[in-house]
Amino acid sequence: MDERSSNEQVADATAAAEAEMAPQRVPVNMYEAPEALVIVAPFAAVTADDVTVELRDGNLRFFARLRSAAPRKHILREWDYGGYERELELPEGFGAGVEATLANGQLVVRVRRGPFDREVTINPT
Repeated sequence: MDERSSNEQVADATAAAEAEMAPQRVPVNMYEAPEALVIVAPFAAVTADDVTVELRDGNLRFFARLRSAAPRKHILREWDYGGYERELELPEGFGAGVEATLANGQLVVRVRRGPFDREVTINPT
């Protein structure tokens, strides 16, 4: 019998799965609002602490680590709880700042209108 706790087993299975998997490319919707460029992406089964948003000159990158990979044998497996990543080239005129929220399985990122100010890395609220 395995003497490790179930939490240790899940942590080990998650680390092993994350090491072997390629991040899932996240589909997005992007639209222009009066003060910002808004990007919406599905981020199922992760928390704000799992997600990182990076604003660089001309680019936006957001990603989430794998949330959990309990040891189990799937009959059908089409997605994971995390391991999400997307990088987008920003249209000219956006980059003055960034804010993000995560709610109901959706990541919403707002890139403020205006010239690029500085590199920013945040977690959504």
